[in-house]
Amino acid sequence: MTSDYPDLIADIPEPYSELMPDMPVRTSAPQTWNVTVADAKFHWYDLIAGFPAVPDIRDPVGRYLRRMQFDLEAAVEKRLIYCVVNRPIIRLDPSRSVQWGFFSLKLTLPVLVGVEQKRDTLTIELSVPMAATLKKPSVSLNERFVTFNWGGLIEARSIHDILQDYPNQFTAPSTVRYVGQTRDPAGRLAKARLTAVQRVHQKYSEDQDTLLLVQRMSVEVLSEQGDPAELSANQNAVAADALQKDRMDLVECTLIRYFEGEQMRGRLEPELQMRRERVREIGAANNLQQFRIDLRLEGADNYHDLMSEHAAMSRSHVLDCRIVDGEIAITRVPDKAAPAGKH
Repeated sequence: MTSDYPDLIADIPEPYSELMPDMPVRTSAPQTWNVTVADAKFHWYDLIAGFPAVPDIRDPVGRYLRRMQFDLEAAVEKRLIYCVVNRPIIRLDPSRSVQWGFFSLKLTLPVLVGVEQKRDTLTIELSVPMAATLKKPSVSLNERFVTFNWGGLIEARSIHDILQDYPNQFTAPSTVRYVGQTRDPAGRLAKARLTAVQRVHQKYSEDQDTLLLVQRMSVEVLSEQGDPAELSANQNAVAADALQKDRMDLVECTLIRYFEGEQMRGRLEPELQMRRERVREIGAANNLQQFRIDLRLEGADNYHDLMSEHAAMSRSHVLDCRIVDGEIAITRVPDKAAPAGKH
């Protein structure tokens, strides 16, 4: 199957009759869902685009790239949400030297900003890691990575890691271009072979960096009969996955509509119709009255200032939603009017 939304329409791989005893037991009471972000991580997609060679794990950058591959390969085995985001191009400048502060671990890195490669600097304060045998590391740069050699430890960090981990003056938001779900037996996202993501990358790669924001969602189910996922009859793998699939399919469809706009012009009509049918099915199967998606994340930085052509910039996207005739009606809660917890 070559679809870019494989799990939404994937065939059950085993004979349906054999799975029937393990299919989920449903409850009849109305449900309300509260969806929050359990954790989130950015991966710099440009580093895997273009089908790079197998990383050399003897090299610090190679080990970094291999860990990133492992993370993405693990993600495509799970039902996680990802957003393809763009940020302004920024690179380290190996033609200039780093500068150390007097008697401190304050390090100033030379950077190039934007397509015009405007010269700037970024100052960070390092902490000595446990495995270090040196009080101050030797530092080497290439355009995308800085490598710290602490003697007993050598670590590579991408420029986007540095910008997320240390306070800095570069505060551009992340622009969401595409929303998807990681679950894909073919693992195409991790191999940079998912056509829709390739299209986004090709369209924007000349003047922006492309990253993947991978989010693990937590769903709290409020109902007089409790959460069906907690029933003893639903503790088998098939039932648990079917209930989780309902929840992540609906979150995915909602965020597509929110960030890509009501018309969702980047999607073909057969996909849109399939998603409408899936939304109706989820709403009916779960007697779902309303649901809230809260994208706030504790300790978030400006990389979590999300926006799109259809959604204004915020670090506090909170959406109150209902299903109306197979469409998801979304009301964005004003930033200062969205209390944490239940609604």
